[in-house]
Amino acid sequence: MKLLSQAVEFDFNLLRKYDRPVPRYTSYPPATELREEFAEIDFKAAIAVGNYKKTPLSLYCHIPFCETACYFCGCNTIITQRKALAEPYLEYLQRDIRQMASYIDRDRHVDQLHWGGGTPNYLSAQQVETLWETLNQHFTFAPDAEISIEVNPRFLERDYLFHLRDLGFNRISFGIQDFDPRVQAAVNRIQPEEMLFEAMGWIREAGFESVNVDLIYGLPYQSLETFKNTIHKTLKLEPDRIAVFNFAYVPWLKPIQRKIPQDALPAGQEKLDILQMTIAELTDNGYVFIGMDHFAKPNDELAIAQREGNLHRNFQGYTTKPESELFGFGMTSISMLHDVYVQNHKRLKSYYQAIDKGELPIERGVALSREDIIRRSIIMELMCQFQLCQNDIEEKYHLSFDLDFEGYFAQEKYDLRLLEADGLLHVYPHRIEVTPIGRLLIRNIASVFDTYLRHHQLDRFSKAV
Repeated sequence: MKLLSQAVEFDFNLLRKYDRPVPRYTSYPPATELREEFAEIDFKAAIAVGNYKKTPLSLYCHIPFCETACYFCGCNTIITQRKALAEPYLEYLQRDIRQMASYIDRDRHVDQLHWGGGTPNYLSAQQVETLWETLNQHFTFAPDAEISIEVNPRFLERDYLFHLRDLGFNRISFGIQDFDPRVQAAVNRIQPEEMLFEAMGWIREAGFESVNVDLIYGLPYQSLETFKNTIHKTLKLEPDRIAVFNFAYVPWLKPIQRKIPQDALPAGQEKLDILQMTIAELTDNGYVFIGMDHFAKPNDELAIAQREGNLHRNFQGYTTKPESELFGFGMTSISMLHDVYVQNHKRLKSYYQAIDKGELPIERGVALSREDIIRRSIIMELMCQFQLCQNDIEEKYHLSFDLDFEGYFAQEKYDLRLLEADGLLHVYPHRIEVTPIGRLLIRNIASVFDTYLRHHQLDRFSKAV
C-alpha cells in the first residue's frame, strides 16, 4: 500500500471546529471499556490461542516510582524519595513475571521489550540487572529484539547508561518537554540544557541504536517563539524519533495539575500556531510526520514500517510489531492480546494481595467481539496509514455479498461524507483517503467507527489538537 504524501495543510477554522475530546486509539475498544466483571478464564483462553499459533511477544514492565512529581504528568506514578520502597515492588514484579510466564509457551519469541513508568532509572543498577535476569530466565528473546527503556535525565549517570547497554538495551527514550527554564519551573521539571546535551552525548557514546525524545506543547508560559527555540535545540540533539504531545489540562482527572497556573497556559490559537510551526520545522529538517504527534528520521523503523504499510498501534503508541501480543507486568500495566485486553490493579496494595493469593493481578478487562475486531482493523488502518481499502476489510473478515462494507457500515459512510464536505477525507467507491488537513484530525475520523464513543463522558479524553 502506497503511503500518502506527508505534506500537512492548516485550516485554523477547521482545527478549532474539530478540537474536541476523542480517544487516542492506542487500542480499540479504548481502555475505558475495560470492566471489573471480566472473567480471568477468557484471558487464559486467549493466551492458549497465542501459544497454539506461536504468536510473538511484546513485553512491558511498569516501574511506577518517581522522586519528584512533574505537574503535567498523566501517568500512573508513586512519588517518593524512599528508594527502599522499590525493593518489595521489584520482588512482586518478578513473581508477576514468573506467574504469567507459566501460562506462555517458551517457544514464543519476544521481539520487543519496553520498561516505562514512572522512572525506570529509579532502580539501582543491581535492581535493573535482577529484573533483566528474571525476564531472560522465563522468556526467549529474538536475536534482533527491540529492547527499550525510558529514563529521566535528571537522575542519570554515564556508567548507568553503559550498564543498560551492556545488558542488552538498544533503544532509549527521555523527556525534554521544553528547554525554557520558566516553563520547566512552572511544571516542576527543571533540567538545564547542558544536562540534556550531556545525557544525549552519553547515550550516543554508549551506542544505543535509537533515541526518542518527548516534547509537550500547551504548557504554561509557552509561546510560539519560545517553543520554536525548543524545537531548534531539539534538532541539534538529532534524536531518531520525536514525540510532540498536546498537553491535556484535566485537573478534575489529574489533581496534580492544579499546581499549574491556568492563566499562564497558551490560548487556543497560540497552541495551533505552535503546532503548525512544529510540524513545519521538523519536516523541513528531514523528519517524517508519522501521524498525530510522532516524527521520525526517514531511515527509522517507524518511518519504514509506515511506508511499507506495516505500522500499528497498541497501548504503547506506534509500533513496528503489529503481529505481536503485548503482555504487561507491574501495577496498572495493560496486556493486549488478539481478542482480550486486561489491566493490572492500579493500587499497590491490591496488586500485592492478588499475587500473594497466587492470582493473576488483573483488575479489569474486556473480551472483544468479532465486530470489535473488524472496527479495530479499520481504525488502526486509518490511524497508521491514513487510508483504507474496503475490499481488504471485506476479504479479511469474510463479509458476504449481501452484507459488504457498504452495507455493514452504512451509517459510518454517511458520517464520513459530512467530514468529506469539510475536506478531511475523500470517499471513493472502494477506498477512503485522508487529506493532508485530515491527518491532523485523524482521531476525529477514526472515531466515526467507534460505537462506544456515544456512551462516554468525553471529558475523559484529551482534545484532538
